[in-house]
Order: sequence, then structure tokens, then C-alpha cells
Amino acid sequence: MYDAPKVILGIIVFLLLFTSPLWINIFGGQTSVKPNIQLPKDANECVYPTEYMKNYHMDLLNDWRDKVVRDNQRFLLKNGNFVDFRGKKMEMSLSHTCMKCHNNKSQFCDQCHNYLSVNPYCWDCHVAPKEGMK
Repeated sequence: MYDAPKVILGIIVFLLLFTSPLWINIFGGQTSVKPNIQLPKDANECVYPTEYMKNYHMDLLNDWRDKVVRDNQRFLLKNGNFVDFRGKKMEMSLSHTCMKCHNNKSQFCDQCHNYLSVNPYCWDCHVAPKEGMK
């Protein structure tokens, strides 16, 4: 075992290189503050409950896009009526429904999307609202 120090050194170098992404993430990663997203003061309720919207808004918006663009269905259909989960008539529209309350894109949309490092393609088609406008 004349090469034992070389073998041990090789194993250590291998382990350091193999686990380097972990070490880089621990010691060089960015820390960020979790965004505090709330329903706007002038809005009483959202389209769906807050927890659902936090977790599944992207699925809801994709579903709405498909129904509006592909099926020409502008309002949610439930038992033949156009209603949301509370029984209220509601248009499936990012611009007219969502952005009516959540009209500050930088404070509402961008906070979470930047925190999660996601780049949604909503604004490829939709016009981003002017900040503070309704």
C-alpha cells in the first residue's frame, strides 16, 4: 500500500468535486425574503380561496386561456350557469377579473415570480397594467 496517501487524496478530491454544487449553494447562495402577498384592501374576496390561488393560480389561468381562446367560452360554466365557486357570475379574464383587484404588477405578480425565479409568459400577449391604475 505504497499509494495509500494518493488514493485517499483522490477520494477526498472526488468527494469535494462531486458535492461542490451543494457547497456552492450553501455558502454562495442568495438569501431572500419571502414575499408577503395579500389581497388588496379594496377587494373583499378573490376568485377562489387564498390558499388555492397561491398554489394553483397558474393552472387556473392556463385553464381559462384554453377555454377562452380555444372554446370561445368567456364565463365559467357550472351546471349550465356562468358562475364562480361562490355562485357569482365571473368572466374568465386576466385583464378584467384578476387585474381589476391586483392592479400593481410589480408589487403583486413580480414579487412572487422573482422570489421563485419563474418567468411566466402572461405578458407576451397581455398588456401589463399601468402601476396604480384601475
